[in-house]
Amino acid sequence: MILFPAIDLKDGECVRLVRGDMEQAIVFNSDPAAQAKEFEELGFEWLHLVDLNGAFEGKPINAAAVESVLKSVKMPVQLGGGIRSMETIALWLEKGVSRVILGTAALQKPDLVKEACKAFPGKIAVGIDAREGYVAVQGWAEATRVKALDLALKFEDCGVAAIIYTDINRDGALQGVNVEGTANLAQHLTTPVIASGGVSTIQDLIELKEEEHTGICGVIAGRAIYDGRIQIPEALKLLKKQAA
Repeated sequence: MILFPAIDLKDGECVRLVRGDMEQAIVFNSDPAAQAKEFEELGFEWLHLVDLNGAFEGKPINAAAVESVLKSVKMPVQLGGGIRSMETIALWLEKGVSRVILGTAALQKPDLVKEACKAFPGKIAVGIDAREGYVAVQGWAEATRVKALDLALKFEDCGVAAIIYTDINRDGALQGVNVEGTANLAQHLTTPVIASGGVSTIQDLIELKEEEHTGICGVIAGRAIYDGRIQIPEALKLLKKQAA
């Protein structure tokens, strides 16, 4: 299981939001490239990067910061936020992004996901962000009546590399991961699932690791890493253990 440290970009800085509220942004580092380099040196294998402004505006906004991160590290980077067209997908992959995350586009343009998976095999992930099990889009600002599982099932046969499932009510709130909801989603899919939202202690990682057999392949953590609530060497060692 992979532990993805998160860099969420707002106005060119590394921030964490509380439950997706742009007005509740805590700045952790004003130099995203330096933060990414630090994560790489600590032994992380992947980086999770989100253009928050882009997610709200529907187009890349923090492009300069993303490019600085890509130049600063050798580890693979997955990027989401404001990516809504084949042109933007191709642009980021050409610039060195290893995996592009489609969130709002997955709901509004499912054919785009399928087209992108054909054009760029293994390079497309779908981000499903949910409140009470229902999908929210446009930077979490817009609620829908689409169930997370129903949306995920649409992409079972098109080659999506992973489903990134975020429980919005827990994101940035340090209230623990929705292990049950994530495992339930994962066991209904053949596509691997990455858990996101609410990681606060090593216990959250232990509980997710115990559900690895359901298809959970990774977990994203942000605030708990920045706050030092999770000891990184211990966390990386735990998640790399072979399942019993």
